[in-house]
Amino acid sequence: MERRVALFSEAGPCPPPDDTKGRHVEEKTVAIVGASADRSKYSNKSVRAHLKQGWEVYPVNPRGGEIEGLKVYTSLAEIPVGLDRVTLYLPASIGVKMLPAIAAAKPAEFFVNPGAESDELVAEAQRLGLDPILACSIVDLGTKPAEFAD
Repeated sequence: MERRVALFSEAGPCPPPDDTKGRHVEEKTVAIVGASADRSKYSNKSVRAHLKQGWEVYPVNPRGGEIEGLKVYTSLAEIPVGLDRVTLYLPASIGVKMLPAIAAAKPAEFFVNPGAESDELVAEAQRLGLDPILACSIVDLGTKPAEFAD
């Protein structure tokens, strides 16, 4: 798997990964870990962006419920399908605790979005066999977060 890294501080709140636009043709299932019903949050924009691009979206939040008309799963283990992508929208201190479940899901891609990254999280992800992509999964779809206003 190709590793893509973007510098968060230079490109704003959701920088583009390097030359990956449109490379998600075969990938159709995505778990959005830390999904929120708050439409101003990037995790909600990610739900909407992936839906708009035709992905089968599985929001994950321990509160459960519904986001954008979709059932919210309280854990990755509840998702009944294999995952092509997991995209993380949690503070690093919480995200690092999710890594064993993410590794167990064996996604083809693992995005760590701006604000979710830390050296500890990246090192632990790699130790667990994940290849974290430090970039915005919304931009990877060929769209911009601003297109998904509240």
